[in-house]
This record gives sequence, C-alpha cells and structure tokens, in this order.
Amino acid sequence: MLVLKDVHARYGAITALRGISIEVQEGELVALLGVNGAGKSTTLATIAGVLRPWQGEIQFQGKSILGKTPEQIARLGIALVPEGREIFPSLTVEENLRLGAFIRKDRTEYRRNLDEVFGLFPVLKERLQQPGGTLSGGEQQQLAIARALMSTPRLLMLDEPSLGLAPALVDQIFDLIVRLHQRGVTILLVEQNADRSLEIVDRAYVLNTGLIESQGTPDQLRTHTDIEGIYMGDKHRANT
Repeated sequence: MLVLKDVHARYGAITALRGISIEVQEGELVALLGVNGAGKSTTLATIAGVLRPWQGEIQFQGKSILGKTPEQIARLGIALVPEGREIFPSLTVEENLRLGAFIRKDRTEYRRNLDEVFGLFPVLKERLQQPGGTLSGGEQQQLAIARALMSTPRLLMLDEPSLGLAPALVDQIFDLIVRLHQRGVTILLVEQNADRSLEIVDRAYVLNTGLIESQGTPDQLRTHTDIEGIYMGDKHRANT
C-alpha cells in the first residue's frame, strides 16, 4: 500500500532523513520506533506532504505522491493524527468532526461515518456540543483520532498518540489502536513507548538519526535488537 524508497528530507540545513525505505501493506499495523530526533515524525510529515523530500520516492497504492499537496494526499486516503492532537479548542466536538469529513460530499455517508465514530468513541457523542478545548487530554486524543477517521482513510498515521497521557489513558489509547487494527484499518504508528508498541504491531522499524537501524516482527526485534540501548543511547550500549 505505502512504499518509501531511499527518502531524504531536511529542515533547512539540518538533514532529518538520510535515505529511509519502509513498506506498509494493506491491513498492517506498523510502528516507527526511536528516540526524539530519530526522524519518526519527520517521516509522517513527509508522507503527508507537509515536508517535501529532496531525494527518494514515495508511492501510495502503486502511484507516486511526490509533489502533491497535503489536501491532495488526504483525498487519496491518508490521514495524519499529529503529535499534540492539534484539535481546534474553540470549536465544538461536532465542528471538529465536520472538519475531518471535509472531503465527504454525501450527507448520508457523513452520518454513517459519524455513527461509526460514536460507536468507537461514545464519550464524544455525549460531548458533541462541548468545545474541544474543555475535554480532558484523553478525550482530546480520542477526538483527534475520530476526526481523522471521519475521512474514512485507507491509511491512518498516528504520531505519538500516548504522549502526555496518564497510564490509565495510555491503556485506553492502545486498546483503541488494537480495535481499529482488528477492524481492518491500516495503521502507521509513531511511538516512544517501544514495549507497548511491540505488544500490538505486526512489524516495526527502529530509526536512529534519520536512518533505519533495524526492522522486523516484534519477536525478531526483541531477539536481535537492543531496544533499551537505542532509547538509553550509546553510553548504555558501551556498558552492555
């Protein structure tokens, strides 16, 4: 479904991606793991068209999406839930959800999508006319994911969905990701919580300073990769 080949990207003079290649097959749940600055969020931003690579190829459904705008990429079926949620705090829950469905023209389809979202997030139905900024952190994360699902994406990209949440809410978010995967949603997940991620994903890539350091199934990564060392840094590796 999604293929990145030798993708390089930079912010100004700073090189953020140094030739990464990844694949996500339809129906898969794939994680990008690594410390802050590894290039995980940059990868999602590049796929979404927010950042344009200066080298490499990105294909979705067998066709290149290089040079397309974020809106064009969204219309192709790629939805990004950004780090920090980025809901519109002054708008109601319903208005936030409507913005997520901006590519939908059929009102019947919109109502069907809304009912599906309420099935996944019943609390949002209860808060429908409440400003998004008055929701709890966990509820705001649910709203951010629900807003993305309103476009019925072929690929859902989640950037640090558990960041800043209490442990009980982290459990809820990971349970939700599992339920979405079980429903057949293709997911590309960026997470610093490597242990929890490896419990639920089909495959994972470990990034380090803009390069893919290792990849494989959770069992393969646990066996052959020093996950703790990646997160603790080179000093830890030298002492192990």
